[in-house]
Amino acid sequence: MADQPVFVLSRTDSIGDVVLTLPMAGFIKKHMPAAKVFFLGRTYTKDVIELSSFVDGFINYDELETLKPEDQKKTLVETGVNILVHVLPQLKIARLAKGAGIQLRVGTTNRAYHWLNCNKLVKLSRKNSECHESQLNIKLLGFLNLNTDVTLPQVKNFYGFEKIPKLNPEFSELIDESRINIIFHPRSKGSAKEWGLENFARLADALPENRYKIFVSGTQLDAASMKSLLTHPKVNNITGRMPLSQFIAFISRCHALVAASTGPLHIAAALGKTAIGLFSPKRPIHPGRWAPVGEKAHALVFDPNCANCSAGKDCDCITKISPQQIVDLLQDESV
Repeated sequence: MADQPVFVLSRTDSIGDVVLTLPMAGFIKKHMPAAKVFFLGRTYTKDVIELSSFVDGFINYDELETLKPEDQKKTLVETGVNILVHVLPQLKIARLAKGAGIQLRVGTTNRAYHWLNCNKLVKLSRKNSECHESQLNIKLLGFLNLNTDVTLPQVKNFYGFEKIPKLNPEFSELIDESRINIIFHPRSKGSAKEWGLENFARLADALPENRYKIFVSGTQLDAASMKSLLTHPKVNNITGRMPLSQFIAFISRCHALVAASTGPLHIAAALGKTAIGLFSPKRPIHPGRWAPVGEKAHALVFDPNCANCSAGKDCDCITKISPQQIVDLLQDESV
């Protein structure tokens, strides 16, 4: 292998998954300071990936897919990559990495096509593990003969979210410096169980207006289904108003965010904000796997031993989490 290790971390799914993958870059840089780390991801995750000071470059998979096969290989080779880690298994990418002649191609033993296209296999089962998603990702680096048993307090040091965009004046003026600015992000696009609009309205009722300024975020599509909350007298509607880079900058200026297991929750946690996640204890969406990881991150469940969730049945116990629990967690916030 070349003197300088050049990694590509491949993960082409959603924002929250990418946030919990980025600590791999910090872990690599801690143990191998001379290494370079590229991240292969989707267009819509670019702004998140570029927050990390531990990532040296972004490879846009959506753009890569538009190229001819030989040009795809050339694009990869030009990064100087000699180690590609398949964090999210993808047959197309596994074949591409092999075809490009990348020296070390790392996959898991539970994908048949990794046996054909990878030359370093890691035994890792996410489904039955008690580890957090961020810890499982780092365990994929076990082939480096490093101790990959990291604690969650250690994980938070590996984000490197230092390259925060500047917030445009039109959004900056929404922030009230005399109050605690808090974002409610009620929708999850089906990636997680939701707490419910009525509960968010009850939480808004419970937060004194002279102390808290409440924003509700989401897409324009979300807004159409949230009219009952968006018309609450204490709520400031920011749905669909900001591109992701500006929403990240906005989160960085706020004090707290409340959401189910979604991308914004994980971004807020990584930025060191009070990130309050609302969870079902049902596997595989439970907080043991997907809790936010950060200095002031919290995961709430109504009943960790819920019989319906334990049996894998559909259950709405998440809606029974009391707004007062969130109010209590916010007590220590200061302007």
